[in-house]
Amino acid sequence: MPIDAAKAVAAEPRSAEISWDHKDIQLYHLGLGAGVPATDPDELRYTLESKLHVLPSFATVAGAGMGVVGGLSAPGVEVNLAAVLHGGQTIELHRPIPVKGKATTTSRVAAVYDKGKAAILVLRTEVADAEGPLWTSDAQIFVRGEGGFGGDRGPSTRLEAPTGAPDKTIERPIREDQALLYRLSGDWNPLHADPEFAKLAGFDRPILHGLCSYGMTLKAVVDTVLGGDVSRVTSYSTRFAGIVFPGETLRIALWESPGRVQVSVTAVERDDAPVLADTLVLHN
Repeated sequence: MPIDAAKAVAAEPRSAEISWDHKDIQLYHLGLGAGVPATDPDELRYTLESKLHVLPSFATVAGAGMGVVGGLSAPGVEVNLAAVLHGGQTIELHRPIPVKGKATTTSRVAAVYDKGKAAILVLRTEVADAEGPLWTSDAQIFVRGEGGFGGDRGPSTRLEAPTGAPDKTIERPIREDQALLYRLSGDWNPLHADPEFAKLAGFDRPILHGLCSYGMTLKAVVDTVLGGDVSRVTSYSTRFAGIVFPGETLRIALWESPGRVQVSVTAVERDDAPVLADTLVLHN
């Protein structure tokens, strides 16, 4: 079996040094569609270095997402990348991410779950700087054809469906060039840029990065529910439920309750086809 679950989980963590500064933050925010209108004071917090704050989902691209790359090359893990899908993502914030930083990222395979026809790898990345822990990130990687080895099915990540109409519904357009800009933050998969490669993968045209939709959604929650205060976010999790194309529109439905916002994200132009599901922002 290409995945040796016991060997993968027992393997020594891999560490690397990463750094970032305001240019990385600004590029990431622009890749999420920030800066419209360009002179809006609320948008300048994402684009102007003298006013800059850091959206917590930047954690997924800091160091070009080295934690996920390291996890897929861990001992006991030999998979065909064509069979790999990003199934879900969770970030736990220990404190606000600084605009400029140097940190150590430590990655490991935290769990391998058996879903029958597929396996799920939980790739955990812990990041700390000289002052202590910054964030912990879990990427749930779905590997088709690698299940059926008799392992634990793992916990359910499904949330109970919210009742009633959403408290807020927000629409966010995706620019035609947005995937081209977002990929400059480190995800160079040609699926998001090359039409010929996208057709080989079964799509009419390149698709947007799931983590771009993820970041756009968190920005919408911060801006509309949390008063633009990124430091209030304590954790953010989602399940990638479907694709979205550049040029389409995200419909982001929010259900608010004390300390939490439950979210559903769909593609407007395709009859609200699901994009993100089981999405939850916890905040203080």
